[in-house]
Amino acid sequence: MRNYLALLGKELNTLFVSPIAYTVLAVFYAVSGYFFYIILSFFVQQSSMRQMGPSPFPMDVPGLVMASYLGVLSTILLFLLPMVTMGIFAEERKRGTIELLLTSPITRLQLILGKFSAAMIFLMVMLVPAALKILLLFLYSDPAPSPSPYLVALLGVLLLGGALMAIGLFVSSLTENQIVAAAATFGIFIILWVLDASAESSTTIWNETLRYLAVLNHYEDFTKGIIDTQHLVFYLSFVCLGLFLTSLSLDSEKWRS
Repeated sequence: MRNYLALLGKELNTLFVSPIAYTVLAVFYAVSGYFFYIILSFFVQQSSMRQMGPSPFPMDVPGLVMASYLGVLSTILLFLLPMVTMGIFAEERKRGTIELLLTSPITRLQLILGKFSAAMIFLMVMLVPAALKILLLFLYSDPAPSPSPYLVALLGVLLLGGALMAIGLFVSSLTENQIVAAAATFGIFIILWVLDASAESSTTIWNETLRYLAVLNHYEDFTKGIIDTQHLVFYLSFVCLGLFLTSLSLDSEKWRS
């Protein structure tokens, strides 16, 4: 545990002194904040127009804003997370310190989990303003009587981000070039994003498999405050697969060295 915590501290220090990390944070905060303002303004305007109509009826503005905003967040993460993961192992390869890590007293599991945990903590820092927006939405509007739908939605963001981080971790372990790692990770993210659109309307096994592998398909229920076991299993399986492939990649590096 001590080795894991030491590695985690080192990785967090590396992340939070990197100009790339602050660039990602600044872009994410600016873009997500802009879209939150646009979405909130749109639904408030729509609600006002409906109330002035001939047959006014209540509109769940907080729920609609939350679902739309978190849907936008998922897309933004697809574009920005490759910049977070690209240097996790690629920079170690470039500096020649990967061999030192692999021969140190740190176990392979501690090494991978330490780097993955640091990336997840960075993701949580990215999501702090989003959580505050949702909290304010809950406190200063007329939302559902329980905050659980909002917490479920944030859980969905973390699971989606964790799955993407694990994939990025694996890709970063394959190369010493951060640009190559970022481009390859982004390409994989895009493929996983558009798999649903690639599937035809028929219900063949192949098309159903493509729809199942589309990462955002499993995210939609979370934005509605719904926890479905199959979605939890999907994202956790993706995380385990990414970390397992990373372990295989590091094993091959050990044998090469």
